[in-house]
Amino acid sequence: MCDPSSRIRIVLAALPLLLAACQSMAPDYQRPAAPVATHYPASSADDAEASAPLPWRDYFSDPRLQALIAQALANNRDLRVAALRVEEARALYGIQRADLFPTIGAQAGVDRSRTPADLNLTGKPLVGSAYQAGLGLSTWEIDLWGRLRSLDDAALENARASEATRRAAALSLVGQVADAYLELAELDERLAIAKETIASRQESFRIFSRRVEVGATSRLNLTQIETLLTQAQALGAQLEQQREQRLNALSLLVGSPLDLPVGQARAALDMVFAPLQPGLPALLLVRRPDVAAAEHRLMAANANIGAARAAFFPSVSLTGNLGSASAELSGLFRDGSHAWTFSPSISLPIFTAGRLRNNLDLAEVRRNIAVASYEKTVQGAFRDVADALSARQRLAEQLAIAQTAVRVQGERARLSALRYDNGAAPFLDVLDAQRDLLSAQQQLVQIRRALLSSSVALYAALGGDAATAASPFLPRSGS
Repeated sequence: MCDPSSRIRIVLAALPLLLAACQSMAPDYQRPAAPVATHYPASSADDAEASAPLPWRDYFSDPRLQALIAQALANNRDLRVAALRVEEARALYGIQRADLFPTIGAQAGVDRSRTPADLNLTGKPLVGSAYQAGLGLSTWEIDLWGRLRSLDDAALENARASEATRRAAALSLVGQVADAYLELAELDERLAIAKETIASRQESFRIFSRRVEVGATSRLNLTQIETLLTQAQALGAQLEQQREQRLNALSLLVGSPLDLPVGQARAALDMVFAPLQPGLPALLLVRRPDVAAAEHRLMAANANIGAARAAFFPSVSLTGNLGSASAELSGLFRDGSHAWTFSPSISLPIFTAGRLRNNLDLAEVRRNIAVASYEKTVQGAFRDVADALSARQRLAEQLAIAQTAVRVQGERARLSALRYDNGAAPFLDVLDAQRDLLSAQQQLVQIRRALLSSSVALYAALGGDAATAASPFLPRSGS
């Protein structure tokens, strides 16, 4: 027959096996059906074959843009907060996981007491000492019904959701920086056109002023030329203000002040993106980090149902210690000084005024909310891709039309000037043609930028390279 300390050691050794036998009471998780169509509205047969995920450095070829994106990923404060949220979730997961295991600590102490003579049978005051040292097992719940395991799974899924949210924030930041830089390039190009127009109209104003002086033309024509000049100058001032505001917005995204002189970003409008094929909408479930985050939150809510169910069942806890005790310090570790305590306990909820039932109802409602949020995220991802595909197709058509419009308006302005010089047309025709030409040129640049932005939007909508950027810090579900 083994001694009491051996029995305690056997019990402690058997505890991990008992823990491994615990089963979760959480419902079996099944991914909700995606509430979207099987194909994108504007996709073609070729689009069913999905492009492989591209790292952003391979997709955005402009060196200045690459530098800005890298700087933003390193310095953006929102992304930094998202990364810190991941660290927070890791710590919370570690705290929750620790509840699965016993807490064992070393302890040592001494107790000295004096008993008065009138309370002692010997009639003399008694001074006593008690020394003890050993290992103690604090109150530890044996997870028979999987309550702690379910809470651990929920914490794990929340941590994974936090990591996916960080990747979604990084992908969104890449798209925002690229789009802001393209808008800056658009404004630089439009501002260059406006400045050329201002210079041309200043020269026209000088020529017509001279003609008025010599009586070769009317003052009305001069005022009309001046009107065109002031309109072009007003447009230039507006574009300069918009550029400054866009540069400030880009600086905020990048996380530090930027020095981008006017005209430096114009080359970005000639950037060529790699062709992207979206594949089928089902790919969004694995490529989009925001969809992954929503699913992990759903899985966490599902696990919390298991914890709420397990709370209805008895809870078994263990407390104990093993060590040595003696009335003398010198005898603390001698033979025969072994001491131990072992205090198992069991508690069963009988009356909780509906708390446990309501906790379960709350967990189930939150799971249903998470299902709806997941489905909405999937629908939003589907719309993002559909919008980007539609924009890519329709803006390409608009670009061809705008290029034709600029060519036609340019020819109209040339012919109107010739007819006016030959006295075959009023000067008003010339003014209208020049005004329409400037408007067409500005619109062409805007459409060129919008078409490039649609490619940026499609890259982000398809998940970028997020599928290859997952963090490996967390174990897989069920491990």
